[in-house]
Amino acid sequence: MDWTERTTNPTGEGDGGPDQPPCEDAALYQGDTGMLPEPARRVLVQLLSGPSLEGHRHPRLWPALLQHQELVRSRLADLFLELVLDQDRQVAFTRQADTGELEAPVLLRRSPLTFLDSVLLLYLRGLLVEADTRGQAAVVSMDDMLEQLRLYESGVSTDRVGFEKRIRSSIEKAKKNSLIGAIRGSVDRFEISASLKLLFGPEEVKELAALYERLASQETAEPPEEGSK
Repeated sequence: MDWTERTTNPTGEGDGGPDQPPCEDAALYQGDTGMLPEPARRVLVQLLSGPSLEGHRHPRLWPALLQHQELVRSRLADLFLELVLDQDRQVAFTRQADTGELEAPVLLRRSPLTFLDSVLLLYLRGLLVEADTRGQAAVVSMDDMLEQLRLYESGVSTDRVGFEKRIRSSIEKAKKNSLIGAIRGSVDRFEISASLKLLFGPEEVKELAALYERLASQETAEPPEEGSK
């Protein structure tokens, strides 16, 4: 995975730098001992609440991220996290830092993806890639997602009612994690988050695509329910 980093002033517009005492001018409220300017703090909150910070969804935060990038990286490193940033796609998110042999506490909690979760995200990522090649926003409808996931009913479950619940649960999980966002004025159409291109690397896409194709041709009767992502 490649992304471009932009080096900014690590002192954050004269805020004293990470190793110096807090500056009184940076205080935002009584008792505030924070050292970051307000925009950088808001960027940190968005990155930590997740799942991503995107230019078109967060037009005020994106410039602040670029301006205070090194400060943000430093604060994330304090928490054993690293910043993943793609300036071309205007997407950024955090992940656990590779600390090698150092046993570090884990701040980010990751829940395993079910098979249907993985199928849905792979499908959405494919739509995102296609839309990018056309220079358009990636959009998907509720009906399209339901239809796509229903293709796997015979290979995954014999309980039609239960399977329908699992399908809708996967879609709700994607909505909750902001991987798809409602389009204003539409009740059943969603824009796909550009972060999917970074969350799923080439190897993961290849592996999921192979499983995807095997199921489509019913070469496997019972795919694994839980994946690791």
